[in-house]
Amino acid sequence: MSTPETFHDPLVLYGTSFHSRLLLGTSRYPSPATLEAAVMRARPAMVTASLRRQGAASGQGFWQLLQRLNTPVLPNTAGCHTTQEAITTAQMAREVFHTDWIKLEVIGDDYTLQPDTLQLVSAAEHLIREGFKVLPYCTEDLVICQRLADVGCQAVMPWAAPIGTGRGPVNPHGLQLLRERLAIPMLVDAGLGLPSHACQVMEWGFDGVLLNTAVALATDPVQMAGAFADAVAAGRAARLAGTMQPETVAQPSTPVLGTPFWHQAEGSPS
Repeated sequence: MSTPETFHDPLVLYGTSFHSRLLLGTSRYPSPATLEAAVMRARPAMVTASLRRQGAASGQGFWQLLQRLNTPVLPNTAGCHTTQEAITTAQMAREVFHTDWIKLEVIGDDYTLQPDTLQLVSAAEHLIREGFKVLPYCTEDLVICQRLADVGCQAVMPWAAPIGTGRGPVNPHGLQLLRERLAIPMLVDAGLGLPSHACQVMEWGFDGVLLNTAVALATDPVQMAGAFADAVAAGRAARLAGTMQPETVAQPSTPVLGTPFWHQAEGSPS
């Protein structure tokens, strides 16, 4: 049974502490009941919600579900393709969800859903000036992440792989280099498919992960939500514990208390 991380090592974003380092998306679940059960099992720090994907009829039921979950909501600008479109959607989301938090997405390619890094920085800068707590979805590009930090983003969310692919970290070197070079909190968002993927990026020093498809499309989403929560906690614990350095040759792990008689040189005294 999954248990949330304790507050002795909280995730801190924009000065706010969260009990968990896992964030969950809310789309593509087989039913609202399954979504609710998965969130209750994982107990994430936040759940994401897209203003653009909620119709008038379904929106009311979804809003009631979010209220029952009693979990902070992170609205996102999913589906936006321009700076102005993302800004307008964020402003509407703040009014609807009554929060300054926003997951900023500006999509540049409809096939890969790759972020438009050229417009992302300007959108983030504008929203920061308006008082939003911006969590930008971006690639693992070091320069882009640095520019986002320069305009005031106190955290960034690089992808591991394109959204919904479940391939895990396709550029381990790039992600690890990014983690080494930037000191701000970083959450891996998109592309994780297995709990082991989440554990791995946490071991590399990332501060959290955001998931959706890997849980929603699992055979048992509720059990998978718990597995990811456990994996995130395990990866964080391993990072704090300090992992051993790899060796090029085998190293004995069993203590030697004495030298067996057959190892004594021939003719040596018994």
